[in-house]
Amino acid sequence: MHLFTHFEIPEIHQKIKYESRIALFGSCFSDMIGNKLSKSKFNTLSNPYGTIFNPISLIDLLHDALHERVVDENLFVAQQELWVSYGMHAEIKAESQEALKEKIVNLQEQVAVYLKQASHLFLTFGTAYVYALKDRGHLVANCHKRPGYLFKKRLLVLSEMKSQFRSFYLALKAVNPNIHVSLTVSPVRHTKDGIPENQLSKCLLRVLCHEITQQHPEVHYFPSYEIMMDELRDYRFYKDDLIHPSDWAEDYIFQKFLSSHLSEEAMQTLGKVKSINLDLAHRPFHPKGKAHLSFLQKLLDKMEQMPVEIDFSKEILMVKAQISNHF
Repeated sequence: MHLFTHFEIPEIHQKIKYESRIALFGSCFSDMIGNKLSKSKFNTLSNPYGTIFNPISLIDLLHDALHERVVDENLFVAQQELWVSYGMHAEIKAESQEALKEKIVNLQEQVAVYLKQASHLFLTFGTAYVYALKDRGHLVANCHKRPGYLFKKRLLVLSEMKSQFRSFYLALKAVNPNIHVSLTVSPVRHTKDGIPENQLSKCLLRVLCHEITQQHPEVHYFPSYEIMMDELRDYRFYKDDLIHPSDWAEDYIFQKFLSSHLSEEAMQTLGKVKSINLDLAHRPFHPKGKAHLSFLQKLLDKMEQMPVEIDFSKEILMVKAQISNHF
């Protein structure tokens, strides 16, 4: 009896190594992949603008950073005594307009530098539904819980998404010709749009990814949406909200990501990193005992023997402090 429908996932040609630099942008699924890579000690930049769900807003932000465009202060709005931007997530906020502008400029500089040096870029598209300000027609990345009458909702058109991506992609390759780009459609369900509407949105994004990979064969598609819909097609693989994948499902999809994206050497090193992380999470029965002191010294040796690009410096200091407390 088979409880899963498995399918093969093509591997990327330019595999991720521990010396790679990985930029991840998009929906909360990018956060999940980015957090797991970061905990595994890969060099990552994950959603510095916060979660961005629609492709147009996401690509605009990346394009703005690459071209060092002037921050559009017309998108700033006061929200509960703080200032936010319609172009970004609510976590990007400040106490004044000037402070918000400065924060965004700094973010743009950080993103631009990282994109020019990154070896891999991972983009997650969450929804093809967008909201535009009625008075200006400008698409927003986040409505910031403002009154609904300020916005008009619409479904993005395939041609405009393709055009935006192509423009950004050509600009990116001009400054970083060796970067590898992977796309995915988020498996998180946008049920507030409606079930049929969510399916329409996801289908449109999937067609977008397909046409991009047809136009740019070096761009890779990772089927996180398909894994959730076909391999894990059961509500037991969702969290209680029946929208987000469960922790187990996230781990499962992440393992699929690793299998298709990581080099063999990186997979072997990852095993050592996991072992160290398990040791770091260990709770001793007798913290002052000789057995635990020996355990800490062996753990310290493991971390100090890791390659220089795998940064355990904070953990090394922590373990050294625990060893010192024994004497």
